[in-house]
Amino acid sequence: MIAIVSMLAAIVIPALPRGTSRARLESFAIETAAMLKADRNAAIRNRVQVVTEVDAPQRIVRSGVTGRVIRVPDDVAFDALLAARCNQRPAGQTIRFFASGMSCGGAIALTRLGVGYEIRVNWLTGGVEVVPHDRS
Repeated sequence: MIAIVSMLAAIVIPALPRGTSRARLESFAIETAAMLKADRNAAIRNRVQVVTEVDAPQRIVRSGVTGRVIRVPDDVAFDALLAARCNQRPAGQTIRFFASGMSCGGAIALTRLGVGYEIRVNWLTGGVEVVPHDRS
């Protein structure tokens, strides 16, 4: 009996779906929001512009202050809606924070299996928030 259970476990366990859990997906969203908030705070504190890179095709967000990178796993859909122009210049794949606290704004969506989180950066206030969404 134990041998049969062991054989079944050896077959079934590797076949179980692996991937980013809902909790881990939420963790990526919170971690990304914290990085964006830190970049905004640094812009205000140091009275400089800080540019956070958001590269959806490469699945990364890079801090403009520390250079720290958050890489999103391949099984998570990564979409970014960013300003085309910011402060009279092309914005590219960036969210810019100004010394005033304002930003060019944007949104980053992380989704897996119909469940996800959107990290929103308000263009006027520079405030960052995480909003859960269900795409069932």
